Amino acid sequence: MVIKVFLASSSGSTAIKKKQQDVLGFLEALKVDYAPLDIACNEDNRMWMRENVPVEKKPTNGIPLPPQIFNEESYCGDYETFFDAKEDNAVYAFLGLPPPPGSKKAPLKQEAQEEVEDEEAKGEDDQPVSEEEEELRQLEEEEEAPEVTEQEEEDE
Repeated sequence: MVIKVFLASSSGSTAIKKKQQDVLGFLEALKVDYAPLDIACNEDNRMWMRENVPVEKKPTNGIPLPPQIFNEESYCGDYETFFDAKEDNAVYAFLGLPPPPGSKKAPLKQEAQEEVEDEEAKGEDDQPVSEEEEELRQLEEEEEAPEVTEQEEEDE
């Protein structure tokens, strides 16, 4: 099983870059086999990620921000859920991987499970758009907009 981590190599957001580095660094420290998949340079990766993040996990604007984590085709979560699993010593369970031999299997805390259920019950209108989400949305709109050449600018 390979863990897929969807990243944006050319993100202008330092917060997103730090989150991506945090996830990758932690996976490397645990010696977890993972594949970084760039959504900034590869349209197929971007579309696959967007289509496979569950609707209830998508932000209000519908565009999930990197990093997004999958175990093969199975969605694990975003940075916040990864961070929560890390804090609860439940990263292997979060990733859907068996813990290494000799390690303790940390159960999910009851309150963490309740938080997940509360978030799943929230409607899309309950989630504010963060600066990072807005910045990524703007970047994606720019990428989708037709490019204007220098000649066209001179003609205007």
